[in-house]
Amino acid sequence: MILNSKHVLCFIVGMLGVYHVQAQTPLRVEKQTDSLEEVLITATRTQRQLSSLPLPAQIISKETIAQSGSVRLSDILAEQTGLITVPDYGGGEGIQIQGLDSQYILILIDGVPLVGRSAGTLDLSRITVGNIKQIEVVKGASSSLYGSDALGGVINIITESPQKPFQSAINYRGGSLNSHDLSLNTGVKEERLALSLFANRYSSDGYDLDESTSLQTVEPFTNYTAQVKGKYDFSEATSLLLSSRFYAQNQEYRASEILSGESDITEWNGQVLFSQQFTDKITSTLELYGTNYRTESYLQDEEGAENSRSFYDQTLLRPELRTVYALNDKHNFIGGIGYTYESLERTDFSQDPVFKAPYVYVQYDTHLLNNLNIIAGARYDMHNVYRSQLSPKLAARYKVDNSLAFKASVGSGFKAPAFRQLYFDFTNATVGYTVLGYEAVPTAIAEMQARGELANIIVPVSEFDDSLKPETSVNINLGVDYKFSKLLTTSLNLFRNNLNNLIDTRIIATKTNGQSVFSYVNVNESFTQGLEFSYTYNPFKNIRFSGGYQLLFAKDKEAVEAFEAGTVYGRTSANASAFVLDKKDYFGLYNRSRHTANFKVFYNLPQYKADVNMRATYRSKYGLSDTNGNGYLDNYDTFVDGYAIVDFAVNKALYKNITLGAGIDNLLNFTDTQNVTNIPGRLYFAKLNLTL
Repeated sequence: MILNSKHVLCFIVGMLGVYHVQAQTPLRVEKQTDSLEEVLITATRTQRQLSSLPLPAQIISKETIAQSGSVRLSDILAEQTGLITVPDYGGGEGIQIQGLDSQYILILIDGVPLVGRSAGTLDLSRITVGNIKQIEVVKGASSSLYGSDALGGVINIITESPQKPFQSAINYRGGSLNSHDLSLNTGVKEERLALSLFANRYSSDGYDLDESTSLQTVEPFTNYTAQVKGKYDFSEATSLLLSSRFYAQNQEYRASEILSGESDITEWNGQVLFSQQFTDKITSTLELYGTNYRTESYLQDEEGAENSRSFYDQTLLRPELRTVYALNDKHNFIGGIGYTYESLERTDFSQDPVFKAPYVYVQYDTHLLNNLNIIAGARYDMHNVYRSQLSPKLAARYKVDNSLAFKASVGSGFKAPAFRQLYFDFTNATVGYTVLGYEAVPTAIAEMQARGELANIIVPVSEFDDSLKPETSVNINLGVDYKFSKLLTTSLNLFRNNLNNLIDTRIIATKTNGQSVFSYVNVNESFTQGLEFSYTYNPFKNIRFSGGYQLLFAKDKEAVEAFEAGTVYGRTSANASAFVLDKKDYFGLYNRSRHTANFKVFYNLPQYKADVNMRATYRSKYGLSDTNGNGYLDNYDTFVDGYAIVDFAVNKALYKNITLGAGIDNLLNFTDTQNVTNIPGRLYFAKLNLTL
């Protein structure tokens, strides 16, 4: 194997990876007398109490994760208000926030991004929860701090760091589908040095939702996760943090009756972070980050002859320097400058693209009045392929009294075109259709013409002379937090997302074989809007009720205009006569539910050293495709029926350092063979936790 400079740099950064959460500078903290406040860093990149933020955000605690018995990130997120997990091909899962799908949600581990969106979705099921301290969720456009991919929100997974001279834990969960999850989490902490090690192995036989074929919905797999972190304090003002994470998965799969194969995934990421506090007001941090995501797969026939082979190799490198200036307890500034280098080598690409993007951001956090907090910020991203982007944000929170607070935020977000939308050059060998990235169109169309493969060009090649524009959005949130008493707290948030220059798939030509040529173009505008309501109720010391509800309207503006103009027709069946549809017949965007809800109850039994919990989620009907042929999702199309998932778990401490648990996931045994491939049916599990 030949190593170039890029690979060498990736290796060095990976070996020196970092964990940086502890280095964040705290801002003003409001006094609390009745409870220990939850603190998060994702919303502002500084430590802030959750209850004092003017932004829609939430924290999922380590205790909640442990009590549920879940071992994958996707299972935890699916139980939160306004977060909807959606299946991807092969059993993977993405996430929707406020009606925006997974390609617009930035996923972080310890504040740094993951890559590997081969089809637009970053598979959340590949992330274990065994070493998670807390999960932070920020809803709405966050490009003012995080740039591209944060158009719809940010999910930051904060991992554990040692807090004792020595601590160690072994966790095991086994259950249905011959699934086994084993993890080791250990750490040591001395006066200046802290080290931790986490390792996880997860395997499953997969599952089959359709027994009418020999193919499984999800094939057997085994994956491994390992993370090493270290922190050294040279003094009270100077510290160095190092971390490196590695993930690998092997999966056998069958594509047809005669074709079978194997796929391998490897992922690493690492950081180096050096923090220096110059004065009691100024702290600077230098961060170096690198990550690589690679897949390899092949198919062969029954005789062992290779049918196809593919690969995906994505690398991201990012140095960043940021400074926090705490003028006083009412005025704080954070600013940063950085550079992003991203490359991708992939099967069926017209070229090996490289993205280069320097950026700068600044944020001002102020308490102009004792009860008024304002956050204003902006980020400017420069790019070698698409035009530069300015992403501003403004948020405010007014605390009326200890029970009532109002908050509002408005921000701009953007999503850069994905590599596949620019450089894909793929022809399906079996069916015969072709998919071309925007930049690949001129050359590929000319070559197909020369070979006599095109019957008709629908979109002139001249339409592809300009660059494909980034998708942009304006996000608005209006919220109110009201505490009825120490026992009952509620939160209501109204939201609206206006999306422009959406990148959509269009037929640009037809082929002589009867198939089409597809590409990506900026076309329509859309919006998502609705409300989110959540509550927590503690009627007694040992019992807690919580839940939430989301109402969502997600629609294409051009579709709304077409229905209003009476130019859209529908039919009740394939042979029925067509009739004009009106505005109320338009349902909205695909894969969006009008109503979603969740309910959770946690009950502690201290006399028995045990706890019991039940969690339920509901998703109303949604459409996946246009079945009556008018190009829109209307009330006369076929929908996926609404469904509910109920999970149950119980935990029992036997001794000081041993805890046993058991539970049932999907108690009602809901399955949908065709449409909901990420839910396998009722599952039983048992778990063991041993602490040292």
